[in-house]
Amino acid sequence: MPSIATILRVKKDDVSLMNTVYFAFFTSGMMSTLIGAILPFMKTEYSMSYVLSGAVISAHQIGNFAALLIAGFLPYLIGRKRSTITLSFGIAIGFLLMTLTGNPILLLLSFMLTGVGRGSMSNITNVVMSEISGNKAASLNLLHASFAVGAFLAPFLAILSTTIFGVHWRISAWVLVLFELMAIFFWSRSSLSGKPLEKKKDLGSDFAKSGSFWLNTFIMFFYLCSEASIIGWLVTYFKDSGILNAAMAQTTSSALWVFILIGRLSCASLSTKINKNLLLVILGFFQVVFFILMITVDSIPLIYMSIFGFGLAMSGTYPTTLSTMDKRFNESTIATGTCIATATVGAITMPIIVGGVAQKVGIAGGIATISIALVCMFSLILVKYFIGKKNIKIAQTT
Repeated sequence: MPSIATILRVKKDDVSLMNTVYFAFFTSGMMSTLIGAILPFMKTEYSMSYVLSGAVISAHQIGNFAALLIAGFLPYLIGRKRSTITLSFGIAIGFLLMTLTGNPILLLLSFMLTGVGRGSMSNITNVVMSEISGNKAASLNLLHASFAVGAFLAPFLAILSTTIFGVHWRISAWVLVLFELMAIFFWSRSSLSGKPLEKKKDLGSDFAKSGSFWLNTFIMFFYLCSEASIIGWLVTYFKDSGILNAAMAQTTSSALWVFILIGRLSCASLSTKINKNLLLVILGFFQVVFFILMITVDSIPLIYMSIFGFGLAMSGTYPTTLSTMDKRFNESTIATGTCIATATVGAITMPIIVGGVAQKVGIAGGIATISIALVCMFSLILVKYFIGKKNIKIAQTT
């Protein structure tokens, strides 16, 4: 049976680096859902309003946004290895800080620091896997599958720490800090270059003039609007609405991510057999359908069925969209950083919009606003699909 490295066409010398990349993104996935899983406990203990709860989720995304920009340029100053390690410390520092104080300013700072760490991981892991793998679409889908595994496990960590040890959500945060310190150690021992990158001509520097680049970027913008809001608010929504009890509400996050994992593994295979633009249309359509079902039913079996369907549908949107970028842009840290940073603006704005609406009309009304972002995303996916069909016809006639 061929190894993962063989399937992904990764050279022998790069296998250790590949493993480090996957573990680091696995840890980043743990962090992303652990925030949503422990937020209801923080909200209760620190007496946080819906607006502040939304603001800290947005602060996380602001840190993510800043890191994506910094990560595109910092390697030219201090090298990829040092920049990755430096920015990754934001996760460890941020989670430690949020367990020590409920001061709103310090909470915003701690969440921002976790975003700095996450943003650096998103940039460097996507770029490195694009460089060392000969099977880009499969490697990126598997990369995001490793993220999904971490995201799936984190809510169970929160459940264990809050049910077995009592309401001590801090334990799960400290475990996450330990995992992040391990990832930083692996980065320090990896073959990632420690030298500042040479400022040679960036082959992807003309991305700003590319219409397809911006179309893909704004598909990801609206996707991240929904992803950040759902991951941040899902547990709080089901708990505060009274639809599910606290323990069951926490399992919804894992239920979502287990099907995101299944979907990403499936998309890694399907992306080589079916037109990627058509795959995006299918994924986008079912995201809209299952999200609307999820927020309009109160039957527990139907809720979980819609969560499963939604997770399956949203699974491949991000990596598949990224893999359809021009190769020059995918291999450019500046182009990749600009794309993901621009898309992250959606992840910054939407959670606090959800919180603001929830403060005025209730959590159900707040969560419903996410459907607007999903419809916008699906509309752009349709535009991308029809442009792709038109380009194929033009190519066939010339």
